[in-house]
Amino acid sequence: MKFSELVQNLNINTDRTSLLGHPECDPEVQGIAPIDQATRSTISYIEGAKFAARLKTTEARVLILPPDHGLQRQATERGIAWIGASEPRLLFARAIALFYQPWKPAPEIHASAVIHPEAQVGEGVYIGAHVVIQARVRIGNGVCIHPNVVIYPDVQIGDRTILHANCTIHERSQIGADCVIHSGAVIGAEGFGFVPTKEGWFKMEQSGYTVLEDGVEIGCNTTIDRPAVGETRIGGNTKIDNLVQIGHGCQVGGACAIAAQVGLAGGVNVGNRVILAGQVGIANQAKIGDGAIASAKSGIHNNVEAGAIVSGIPAVPHKLFLKVSAIYHRLPQMYQTLKELKKNPE
Repeated sequence: MKFSELVQNLNINTDRTSLLGHPECDPEVQGIAPIDQATRSTISYIEGAKFAARLKTTEARVLILPPDHGLQRQATERGIAWIGASEPRLLFARAIALFYQPWKPAPEIHASAVIHPEAQVGEGVYIGAHVVIQARVRIGNGVCIHPNVVIYPDVQIGDRTILHANCTIHERSQIGADCVIHSGAVIGAEGFGFVPTKEGWFKMEQSGYTVLEDGVEIGCNTTIDRPAVGETRIGGNTKIDNLVQIGHGCQVGGACAIAAQVGLAGGVNVGNRVILAGQVGIANQAKIGDGAIASAKSGIHNNVEAGAIVSGIPAVPHKLFLKVSAIYHRLPQMYQTLKELKKNPE
């Protein structure tokens, strides 16, 4: 499509001249690419000083730029068509959707699927090869269930949800509308519940529920456990990466982002809009306030206040962590100084 058509399809409310830098600059756009791989027929974006220098060398003839007059003037001088946006990456994400849509099969039920007669399946549903759907499962309209998925009894799945190949949904799990569960994920398996006795460990049956609200996405090989009683709940629009463990009875708020290899012990309470970077570990019953951020590998043993940024093991406020890290590298020198002071106390 022409660049002017792209702008129209993105529903950007601005005039053509301010977008293009020059009214005759209207190149053909055939695809999308990162800035370092862009060609004359792809659209890309620049966000932040780290990539600003690439404007001088990129082959791209179409860019999404931040509201930086210097960058925009430089693009115009190079004959690059550009769009100014306060959030270039977000607009680029919208542009991707114009050129690529994830593959989704047409509605059908494969002959090899095993569906219990007590299960209820909505309209426009795709059920792939070797899927197993057990008793009293309720599946909404437009759901897509890829091959080898196993759904235990009494599960509810909302409209337009996608279950990718080889994921497993355990009994009584409740999954909302527009969710995505990626391959290998296990939703609603038994929590790690054992009571110590003189004879060993007594198994506490996990009779609770696992609830995923609307718009939740779960990455590959992530596990979300059900509790002994009550529920494990993931709030609406929360996004969880691959290889994450959510323990029994956890309450995770809405619009959270949880990166790979995060582990939540049982009963953790996470507020809304929380960001947990890779390999964060949170101890049993800890509470994380709304909008808090934990940097990679943080070990959280106590409650975290709303809006706080924490780092380190054990986790401390991020600014304190930076000061401690700076001192850490000077410890050998400080130790030598201390030894000298001990030898010569005066």
